[in-house]
Amino acid sequence: MEVDSTSPSPIPKKSAKSAKAHVLIVEDNELVTGALRILFEETGRRVTVAHSVAEAVKAGESDPPDLLLLDLTLPDGDGLEVAQRLAKSGIKPKATVALTGRDDPESLKRCSDAGVTAVMVKPVPTRELLRKATEWLG
Repeated sequence: MEVDSTSPSPIPKKSAKSAKAHVLIVEDNELVTGALRILFEETGRRVTVAHSVAEAVKAGESDPPDLLLLDLTLPDGDGLEVAQRLAKSGIKPKATVALTGRDDPESLKRCSDAGVTAVMVKPVPTRELLRKATEWLG
């Protein structure tokens, strides 16, 4: 039996996991994470939720996010530490967004210095967040 070398090789299909944009939500308030999870899952994204710096780093290293949403005040430290530790592991989301109640110049500078794409002040308008997420994820 002769093999036809001109036949194209089968192209593997993307798994369902890799086909959808991955959003990592780092927030200690379960009401906020629940609402954001629903919001992003209903728009076709995969969502992982972490409630601390340690959980977020572990989650981000095992499944790198395309979009990282960070609360700045977490039970075990500063949310910006998540972005810094993931970057040290070579993980760079398309966008990192700080979700915070603070918009003072010092907080904004810290976010800028950490390479944060945008700062959104809580309560974050969901339509604006979804619109921007679509832009960031391309």
